[in-house]
Amino acid sequence: MKKRILGFWEIWNMSFGFLGIQFGFALQGGFMSRIFQTLGADKHDIPLLWIAAPLTGLLVQPIIGYMSDRTWHSRFGRRRPYFLVGAILSSIALFFVPYSPVLWVAAGFLWILDASINISMEPFRALVADKLDESQRTYGFVMQTLIIGIGTWVASNLPWFLSQMGVSDSADPGVITDSVKVAFAIGAFVFLVSILYTVFTTTEYPPEDMEEFEREKAQKNRFISDIINNIGNMPSTMKKLGVIQFFSWFAFFTMWSMANPALTEHVFKTPAPIEANYDMTNAADIEAFDIENTAFQKASNSVGSAMGVYGLSSMAFALLFVFYTAKRNVNRKYVHMVSLCLGGLGFLLMMVVSPEQLKYCFILIGIAWGSILSMPYAMLSSSVDPKKMGMFMGIFNMFIVIPQIIAALNGINFVSGLLGDEAINAMTIAGISLIIAGLCNFLITEKSAISYQPTE
Repeated sequence: MKKRILGFWEIWNMSFGFLGIQFGFALQGGFMSRIFQTLGADKHDIPLLWIAAPLTGLLVQPIIGYMSDRTWHSRFGRRRPYFLVGAILSSIALFFVPYSPVLWVAAGFLWILDASINISMEPFRALVADKLDESQRTYGFVMQTLIIGIGTWVASNLPWFLSQMGVSDSADPGVITDSVKVAFAIGAFVFLVSILYTVFTTTEYPPEDMEEFEREKAQKNRFISDIINNIGNMPSTMKKLGVIQFFSWFAFFTMWSMANPALTEHVFKTPAPIEANYDMTNAADIEAFDIENTAFQKASNSVGSAMGVYGLSSMAFALLFVFYTAKRNVNRKYVHMVSLCLGGLGFLLMMVVSPEQLKYCFILIGIAWGSILSMPYAMLSSSVDPKKMGMFMGIFNMFIVIPQIIAALNGINFVSGLLGDEAINAMTIAGISLIIAGLCNFLITEKSAISYQPTE
């Protein structure tokens, strides 16, 4: 079916829900490690506490992709019911995460939060391919990246901004600060409202052959066999992109889980105080702990704010390509290669920068992030059966979550430990991994994946 060429605002409306999704991911990525440390987690245990994120993605995304491929509602369409359910669950989880009284509760909330965000996110990727003609897909995925960049920057800066407005950064031992609590409450509100905006301003194409669609939908007990069959028959481009994704997402999982301990310790020189090292019955020790903890919390705000810069630079990357790809074709392979290598350089420079210079590292990382969120999906969508777009987007997620699971299961600690015990070594490993991912783009040789090929 030849799809209508959509205008800027139509593509904006269908992508706007990603603002809320990215509020959720940015708050999670920027501040969950801080929450874990506040509740007493050792920095070496943090990657394992993060295992909820990739495991829920591995389980949820293929299931949601498969179900949304086989869903049609006359009013809400194919993908939008999943946006809405995921938004409601995510908003509830976001609000309650910073009220976790102990570490295991926070880890449990991370499972719920990540599963809920994934319910909304996977159908959003498929919606671009559903709605847009192939000539507009790069444009569509880049538009999503633009909105993701806005969400990342704003959400990552929320605790810092609230602190500047007078919201407290001090709290008793084992209690999350008010600046984080209010930031997560704002994130919950934005998540729900932005998803509702997309749900009510976007329509979807019905299945081309409704009778065939209903017949396929009526067939039972094919989920496992369909998933296994499609994994076995995935296009070669998808496998090659999987290699690139592996090293890309190993790097970014390392950043999300370890940037706060690494940068507060190495760049800001204010590591999280360990409560066991203080006599909390002694007034002088209580005062010393409070001073150290407040300094750590303020440094964590600064780390979050610096991380927000990668959202800003990914937004600039996306804005540039929104205007460029609206009228012209791009070589997705070389754009992605250069972008990833620049991001790798940003991670490597963290070893030597000052707090004032840290933002420049994240500018480079944001260029890589902007490309990761658009170029692989544009290359993939040109290589798979449109009828199975949701399923293949879900299966493609395996190449995202498997490296994160490996990283969480002591992968980060083992590899960074080869360089020494300092937490900053994790950022060096992230840089090396991202550069390897960039060089792996040489594997992509299919012309239709590298750039849009107009049909005669």
